[in-house]
Amino acid sequence: MNPYLNFQHIAILGGGESGLGAAVLAVKHRLMPFLSDSGEIKPKYKAELEALGIDYEEMGHDEERILSAKIIIKSPGISQKNPLIVKARQKGIKVISEIEFASQFTDAKLIGITGTNGKTTTTSLTYHILKNAGFKVKAAGNIGNSFAREVANDEGEMDYYVLEISSFQLEDTEHMRLYLSVLLNLSPDHLDRYESLEDYIRAKLNIGKNQRPSDSFIYNIDDNLIVKYLPETPGEGTQVPFSHNSTLLNGAYMDQQHMNLLSDNEWMQFSVKDIALKGRHNRYNSMAAAIVAKALNVKKEVIRESLSSYKNVEHRLEHVARIKNVDYINDSKATNVNAAWYALESMENPTVWIAGGVDKGNDYSELAQLVRSKVKALICLGTDNEKLVESFKKMVPIILETNSMTEAVELAYKLAEREDNVLLAPACASFDLFENYVDRGNQFKRAVLGL
Repeated sequence: MNPYLNFQHIAILGGGESGLGAAVLAVKHRLMPFLSDSGEIKPKYKAELEALGIDYEEMGHDEERILSAKIIIKSPGISQKNPLIVKARQKGIKVISEIEFASQFTDAKLIGITGTNGKTTTTSLTYHILKNAGFKVKAAGNIGNSFAREVANDEGEMDYYVLEISSFQLEDTEHMRLYLSVLLNLSPDHLDRYESLEDYIRAKLNIGKNQRPSDSFIYNIDDNLIVKYLPETPGEGTQVPFSHNSTLLNGAYMDQQHMNLLSDNEWMQFSVKDIALKGRHNRYNSMAAAIVAKALNVKKEVIRESLSSYKNVEHRLEHVARIKNVDYINDSKATNVNAAWYALESMENPTVWIAGGVDKGNDYSELAQLVRSKVKALICLGTDNEKLVESFKKMVPIILETNSMTEAVELAYKLAEREDNVLLAPACASFDLFENYVDRGNQFKRAVLGL
């Protein structure tokens, strides 16, 4: 039984895609949402709210009205420390996430994918395989439309939803059950929002919450933090590992030439040459997606063809152009140190590295070995580059600073030589100079193509 049909009046905090999706779904089920945003709501969302007759406010919160609701659906961008959220919890008001809310309005089986890095690629690849297999499936969550909006438009037609889920979204889940959950990796991130690394990890571990033994918890056994905290995983999902380092009897592992998929009654093998996504990190992503597909009994040839035909998502190690024998690569989605590590690790030629932005409590020391061996020049792109410069000034012979993407690309063009790479992998958030990582990546591409 859906527990949220009992709450007639719902307060929704946040007027972005997540909040709008929740409001649309609530109205469809004859609930009465009130949406409130402390900032300005985008015109397209205001038009949608007005067309549906949904009551809303912007540029501030009517606390009395919000705190009179029995339940609040919170945008993932709003911290648990937000004074309004603190007051709500003190009053005993239930606070949930949009994905938690949406999960109770669909009978489709849910596949959830999280991790510090690789979520978007793995979600997109999993969707690609299942779509090719003929399933009625949609990708949602942190990718594309909000989960709630997709459920509102579903009319009960979907077999599966493949959900990219962030730690922020997982914080406020209660009843959501995932048939298949995937934990790709864990590394320090969002430490500007969490009290500790442990708090961040425990939010991620909620991906296994409410799972039963008939469900699967798919995880990277090579990741030391995952292995350390695995005993704390809530839920009873059957654990299915994948590895790049070890031979396994269940799950998936890589050898030098093949990806191997194994279960109690079947073994599948795929040539590395058939996997379109390159780089060690993408092999982890490919193994995770393949395990999901095998769990759903997708045929071997469909998995093989899908792994081969898949094209990487925009802003994730996206090859933009080759100009005067120099490759320009857009990894704007590398918003933390671990993602930048994977990007640098995949570079086979000397690299001019463009990095910088809003630091999220970064520790750049784990990049030291890669930077020494691969980076010939560092272009710091941000309003405050002091930490980046200080971290790498003894390792990189040339370090330049700018707060203009166009200038960053022009500097890289002058520094790069034949067969070099120019890599945008910021290791930081984008909000000092750009609207988001998409805007940052698009500006990089425009500047490169303008050369």
